[in-house]
Amino acid sequence: MNRVRKTLVCLLLLSGAAPAVAEVEAWRLDPVHTRVLFRVEHAGFSQALGIFPDVQGELYFDPDDWTSARLAVDIELAKLEIGDTNWRDKLLSSTWLHAQEQPVARFRSTRVEATGTDHGRVFGKLTLKGASHDVTLDVRLNKLARNPLTFKRTAGFSATAVLDRRDFGMAEWPNVVGRQVQLEIQAEAVRHTPSPDQENDDADPQHD
Repeated sequence: MNRVRKTLVCLLLLSGAAPAVAEVEAWRLDPVHTRVLFRVEHAGFSQALGIFPDVQGELYFDPDDWTSARLAVDIELAKLEIGDTNWRDKLLSSTWLHAQEQPVARFRSTRVEATGTDHGRVFGKLTLKGASHDVTLDVRLNKLARNPLTFKRTAGFSATAVLDRRDFGMAEWPNVVGRQVQLEIQAEAVRHTPSPDQENDDADPQHD
């Protein structure tokens, strides 16, 4: 029995047999078509809205295996658009985002799971104002196809999340500013560092 077992091991080693592992493709967020919008209650009168337009990041993603995905995102806080200069300066001050001390908000995924066809959930850590807390993104894959203008493979996503601003050291004005902050993300990611075969796929109209 030992001789048979050794023979099988030797045959496997000589043949170089190993399970095939699919390479997870790398994608880069398109800053022109990626935005993070937040909404928070303003004294019960309305939902105050703001947009972070400068979003950089990389995604490793296989649409057939969401669990292999990884996401890293950096958001430049000073680029905040809120519609009023004075209000914007207050939000960037040390009372709120403290952008001068911590100019970049960072999200790093820790786990990804599929929740349905073209839907998934991304678990990760958001670092903001010197604090890191768990945040979960509910994600929908809108489309994965060749961009008709750039001929690059592009993946489009929509995502939502909810966080408690107090977790990030922003507890002031509880009777005026809502505790929960809702996030809405619209993102496009373009496949980068492609292999020659991938470049051919990108240029071929049949690969939509």
